Amino acid sequence: TPPGPAPPRVVAVPWVGGGNGDPVLTAVEQHVVQFLGPESGRAGVSFLGTERIDVLRFAAGDVTHYVTLGMSRTPMSGDSELLTDGPRAELVLTLRTAQDSVLRRLATLAASPAIEGVVIGPGAGLDVGAPLWDGARFTAVPVGAPNLPDVARVRFPSVPPLAPDGPPPREISPLGGQRST
Repeated sequence: TPPGPAPPRVVAVPWVGGGNGDPVLTAVEQHVVQFLGPESGRAGVSFLGTERIDVLRFAAGDVTHYVTLGMSRTPMSGDSELLTDGPRAELVLTLRTAQDSVLRRLATLAASPAIEGVVIGPGAGLDVGAPLWDGARFTAVPVGAPNLPDVARVRFPSVPPLAPDGPPPREISPLGGQRST
C-alpha cells in the first residue's frame, strides 16, 4: 500500500505580531485578541503543500479558548480552483479545561479547506478520526454558529466536541453564558 500523507509537523512559534504580514491574518488576530484578551500560548502546524496554521490559546477564567489562525488566509472553495473572493473562516473551540494536545488536531481541521478543497460552515461536521485531544472520547466536531463577530469578511464558527454515542455537547460561549447545542 502507498504511504499515507506526511504527518503534520508541530513547531513552537514565537509571537511575531499580526499574522506574519498578511493583512487578513493581522486583522483576525487583532480582532480575536480584542474579544478574548491576550493569548496564553500558540503553536504552529505545517502541512505539506500548505502554509502554516497557528492555533492560539486564550485562558479566560474557568474556560480555555483555542482559535485557529491561518485558515482564513485564502477563501474556501468547493473545488481546486483558487478563488480571490469567497467565504473565509477561523475555528473556535472552547473547553472547560486546557487540553493542549488538541492543537495539532484543530490545525488539521483548519487545513482541510486548503488540502481537501472543502467549504466549512455552520451545519458541517468534521472528524479527525482520532480523539480530539489525548484521552478524549470525541473524534468529531459539528460546525456551529459563530461566537465572535466577523472581521475582514472572516467568520468564526464554533466547533464544540461531539461524542460518538453521547448526548449533545454543552458549549460555552466565549463571550459568556452557556447553551446547549
